[in-house]
Amino acid sequence: MASSDGGASRLGRAEPPAGRHASETTADLAQSFFSTDPSPGPPSAAQADPLGRLLAAIDPVSDSAMTYFYGHLFAIEPQIRAMFPPAMDAQRKRFYQSLTRIIASGDDDSLAGYLEGLGRAHRKFGVQKEHFDAFAQALMATWQRYAPEAWADAAAEWDDLYHRATQAMIAAADRDAEQSPPWWLAEIVAHEIRAADLAVLTLLPSQPVPYRPGQHISIQTPRWPRLWRNYSVANAPRDDGTLTLHVRAVPGGLVSAALVHHVTVGDTLLLGAADGAMTADTTATRDVLCLAGGTGLAPIKAIVEAMVAVQGSRPHREIVLYFGARFEAELYDLADLQHLERNYPWLQVIPVVSEEAAPDTIFGSVPDVVGLANWRDRDVYVAGPDPMIARTVSALKDRGAPEERIHYDCPIF
Repeated sequence: MASSDGGASRLGRAEPPAGRHASETTADLAQSFFSTDPSPGPPSAAQADPLGRLLAAIDPVSDSAMTYFYGHLFAIEPQIRAMFPPAMDAQRKRFYQSLTRIIASGDDDSLAGYLEGLGRAHRKFGVQKEHFDAFAQALMATWQRYAPEAWADAAAEWDDLYHRATQAMIAAADRDAEQSPPWWLAEIVAHEIRAADLAVLTLLPSQPVPYRPGQHISIQTPRWPRLWRNYSVANAPRDDGTLTLHVRAVPGGLVSAALVHHVTVGDTLLLGAADGAMTADTTATRDVLCLAGGTGLAPIKAIVEAMVAVQGSRPHREIVLYFGARFEAELYDLADLQHLERNYPWLQVIPVVSEEAAPDTIFGSVPDVVGLANWRDRDVYVAGPDPMIARTVSALKDRGAPEERIHYDCPIF
């Protein structure tokens, strides 16, 4: 995850590529990533389990349903409204995506880590244990109003899933509170404009922020209180504790625009706890393939730095990094990557440009280069715009890449 703001991708902004992922709904993507059924789209009423049918019934009216949910929630617990930003469009979408993931994952092992991350993240909002009862009431009212028949069949299973999910989040929040604050203060110590809509920021937190290379942190700016957005840390942990972020200002993105165009050196930001499942495995000995698009380079760069840093006492791992953009001018961090390449001869950086032919680059998109890349016997890391991740992971799987060696953060969450 590189960035998340407004209606743009969590990992950076790019035009949706042609193909079925360009127009898929949340349920479509959930089905493709959490089901062994290769066909796209939400499960049919005849095929799905009761919770799947509930999701299928809600999906066509999800925006209205989530609007009703928050209205009901704020009516029964008015003090909760202060936890949320004035504009709720993005929040409604994210909450529905979280519900989709929880329902689609079921008993999948990956759900536990996701719920623990949510529990830690909720601390910065001030969420308390008793608030989950109000959420349960509002969700029940929403299911009954917008999918009464599906809800009648799914009520028992949903109650059990909701109980297990909230208990996992509460337990994770309690553990986190024993060792970390709910948020950190950080000073901007460097702010470099790399393009008209892109900046590289370096932050110095007042206390060390624990994270693993590849993870993201949430950011709140003084300009937009209560509005948090996720940005991947673009460096392996440093002795001075500084964190580097790659931020692209996206249309309608309030936080991203503030970080690119309005903040300056000396300003203070709030940071939330690190999260994310795509992290560097520095203990493995396999060679590595990295596929990054746009500001999705940020977590990939942190992972590469971490791997390079531990190579002195073990066999060298070959790392091949494809860095994709639409135009050559958008390869905003290429000079720094090439410097890293010179200092680590086993790293190969290959620029990829999709909208123009440029010297010393491959013409095409990142998913297109899967056919050229050597993924066999390698760990593969993928980051970029959400549709790019979906297409790239699908292309890797179609060519036979083992799923357990493909590392990425789920593109719809």
